Amino acid sequence: MTDPAAPSQGRRSEDGSSDFATARRNQPAVETSRIGVDAGRIQAQLAHLATFTDAPPPAVTRVLWTPTDGAGRAYVSSLLEEVGLELRTDEIGTIYARWSGLDPSLPPVATGSHVDAIPNAGLYDGCVGVVGAIEAVRALRHAGFVPTRSIEIIVFASEEPTRFGVGCLGSRLMSGAMSPDQARALRDGEGHGVEEARRQAGWSGPLESVRLPEGTYYAFLELHIEQGPVLERLGLPIGLVTAIAAPATVRAVITGEGGHAGGLLMPDRHDALTASAELILCVEAGARGTGSIDTVGTVGQVSVFPGAVNGVPSEVRLSIDVRDVDGTRRDGVLRQIGDDAAGIASRRGVRIDLEVVTTDLPETMHPDLRNVLEASAADAGLATHPLPSRAYHDALFMPRICPTAMVFVPCRGGVSHRPDEFTAPEEVANGVRVLAHALARLSE
Repeated sequence: MTDPAAPSQGRRSEDGSSDFATARRNQPAVETSRIGVDAGRIQAQLAHLATFTDAPPPAVTRVLWTPTDGAGRAYVSSLLEEVGLELRTDEIGTIYARWSGLDPSLPPVATGSHVDAIPNAGLYDGCVGVVGAIEAVRALRHAGFVPTRSIEIIVFASEEPTRFGVGCLGSRLMSGAMSPDQARALRDGEGHGVEEARRQAGWSGPLESVRLPEGTYYAFLELHIEQGPVLERLGLPIGLVTAIAAPATVRAVITGEGGHAGGLLMPDRHDALTASAELILCVEAGARGTGSIDTVGTVGQVSVFPGAVNGVPSEVRLSIDVRDVDGTRRDGVLRQIGDDAAGIASRRGVRIDLEVVTTDLPETMHPDLRNVLEASAADAGLATHPLPSRAYHDALFMPRICPTAMVFVPCRGGVSHRPDEFTAPEEVANGVRVLAHALARLSE
């Protein structure tokens, strides 16, 4: 995978200031009293979208290119058409919905997020950035605002890594962070490739057509729940993301020797599962050992073979996720895990193979766009707080195409990726107000 390109810095005016700085200094494009955000409507739409699920409510499971995913996307498409947007879909299923501006020659302002959901998730992750963007456009239309630049809502395909083990598949291909050939090499848990799976879902055109050139958009903004506890603890309504932590994903295969649980004596054992348990603790220790709260390490998948109650495990497969806003620090943890794995293999007489699947670089959000968001929050009378995103999003890859920034709203207890994920309707509405003001400032 190639290294991420440096973020675009925006065009500059004759006095040397960037366009975004001008947008920040300008008076609000729309009076706050004219932007009517309906918190109840947003909540109702989020709740209805949550009914498209393969898990018993209140859990939400919506995996890429399943019938349930298709039904959820169809509902979102109906909401986009309801507010008068022109829709198109690329060959991996990302939806683009445009509100055409007065000057179609100008690159549009974009916003959006995703609606796929990991197994046993909640109804806010990603969906707030899609349903909220629709409400922001609706509010601007009703306020009588007419954009000079077009405004485009993007509903990204496959932000979650559930099916193919790699997150942000749509935005990776869109931005060039992943090549079509790399995508074609991916397989899901049943051995189906990306090409087979997307064709079954109705997408048969060339993957090469998904790529967008740098400069396609003037700016990209993503509204999202924080997925952390900071804003709630501080009692503040709006977070302005400074940087997005990038994950490194590693697959581990631990191979030992199986046998009968009663017949294989303890001194003779080369148990793959006990070696795996030690490796899992090393992942935790490596993340804690940096001394930074921004370093996290997780083993979220464990597959044990043969999986018999009276059989010593002969093979274990693990997924390892290490992430940080500091790429060098994160990579130091990866090296430590590699060293630890070698030591475990030697002591326990097992084999440990580590395969690095992705090593993305952290991304800093565009400072001038963050200033626009701060001014937009002031327009709405809302206080802000700078903070990093320790979860990653499609906004991690959009800087390859255009300047990018993110807005956070609080979530109760910092809980996410669980059925009890919750953000109060008014808190979501606050984020939509900020987004609406920012879209207006950037598109006028």
